[in-house]
Amino acid sequence: MSNTSYLITAAQLRAARALLGLDQRQLAEMAGLSHPTVQRMETSHGVIRGNVDSLSKLMAALEAAGVELLGNGAASTGGGCGVRLKEINARASALESRPVPSLPKR
Repeated sequence: MSNTSYLITAAQLRAARALLGLDQRQLAEMAGLSHPTVQRMETSHGVIRGNVDSLSKLMAALEAAGVELLGNGAASTGGGCGVRLKEINARASALESRPVPSLPKR
């Protein structure tokens, strides 16, 4: 994540927070941000837009906690667990074609 021009998406933020087992308040505290700021970031669509200082603090906190953010087409440089979305179109068509599971009858 050393590339300063890299942008983080709301989905990456939610996934990173989940991997770390943090709630929004904990992440906000780690990053030195307010809870509403983290909430706004997570509910945005696509790339998070906002104050550059806030985004830098957020990304630095995630990196310090051990999360490696990967841009589109970037290779992972380290080991460990991770999450990566395939192309949005491929993911959307896979979700559409997936059968909806039914609940077991009681």
